[in-house]
Amino acid sequence: MRNLAVFIVRHYFFLFFLLLELLSLYFLVQRNYFHHTSAVSASNSITGSIFQARSEVSEYLDLKEQNKILSAKLAAQLSQKNTSWMLFSSHGTTYNDSVYKQRYEYLAAEVIDNTVTLRNNYIILNRGSLQGVLPDMGVVCADGIVGIVREVSENYCIVMSVLHSDTKISASLKRDGSFGKLTWNGLGSQYATLADLPDFSKIKKGDTLISSGLGDAFPEGIPVGVVEKYEFKSGEKTYSVEVRLATNFRKLRHAFVVKNLLREELDQLRIKAGVEDGQ
Repeated sequence: MRNLAVFIVRHYFFLFFLLLELLSLYFLVQRNYFHHTSAVSASNSITGSIFQARSEVSEYLDLKEQNKILSAKLAAQLSQKNTSWMLFSSHGTTYNDSVYKQRYEYLAAEVIDNTVTLRNNYIILNRGSLQGVLPDMGVVCADGIVGIVREVSENYCIVMSVLHSDTKISASLKRDGSFGKLTWNGLGSQYATLADLPDFSKIKKGDTLISSGLGDAFPEGIPVGVVEKYEFKSGEKTYSVEVRLATNFRKLRHAFVVKNLLREELDQLRIKAGVEDGQ
């Protein structure tokens, strides 16, 4: 309070001058039609700008909430797709007593961190063990395959991106079902390589690649990418394919963790037989 009094005393003449200026401006605006109209117009413009800015901020915050709702709805829709269910029948020759059992369900998640320029890139999602996430679960987005979960905490998980030197995903040609192993060639975030595609494949440039459904991580039919170019290796009798990936990793904001509901049964069977997951 004392400082305020000192300030007023020191700047008494300036403050008095400012007060007179404001009074003069007030009387000028109130008693002159042109100036009054201009002042009202300027005031409305400023007020409109403030309200517009507030509206845009509100819309942005609401959009984020709407994105969460849409992601949850999309996860529910993905869980109900035909590829998420398996057909079980007690008789191989009839379908009257057949039932469908769900194999996959999807958990919506937000991307917390994402790298695309390293040799071994990773993604962090805001879903963890408390939400049912386990290592080796697949991760997809609305456009296609994203990667495989590697480490899990209570509320977060680290995903080994497709853009990782150790990533190997079984992918097939949508045209004929022939499949190979998708790996990252390290040449930017848009391209990967499909190796070991057999010589009988009816491959063409522009063909669509999808997940093969082999292994536990992904159901069949998730987009992987498009054939950019290919080369036949006569000595190995296989094709090496350059793939333009379906997922734009530089714009990745939302993802879905793929839960294999039959995973525990499959794991127990593999342990019993002494075999490993072929994913």
